Amino acid sequence: MTITEMRKGYEQEVAYQKHMMKNLGYWFQLCVVLSGVGIVLLALYHSTHPVVAIIGGVIFGIGALGMFLFGYTGWRGQQNLKKLVNDYEAKVNYLHTHHTNRFKVPTR
Repeated sequence: MTITEMRKGYEQEVAYQKHMMKNLGYWFQLCVVLSGVGIVLLALYHSTHPVVAIIGGVIFGIGALGMFLFGYTGWRGQQNLKKLVNDYEAKVNYLHTHHTNRFKVPTR
């Protein structure tokens, strides 16, 4: 594997990870909306329609749980993305220092 192939592979992986992080953001927003709808149902119908209020509470709970889940997943994804970038930089630095005669590392 050449340095150029390695760089291209890492760039593709970083682009894929960023795309997945964006998707997690969309799911988080959906859960925020679900929680908001649940709160509205709970607040408006708590005394007149108890069944609707219970449904609102359940929707709020599902939305809140989803927000915690996707928020934590997004945080872990950011950590993994940082690790991936640091790993690439460490490999390039290693090749720069130990194999200067055999490899030419292209600069950007």
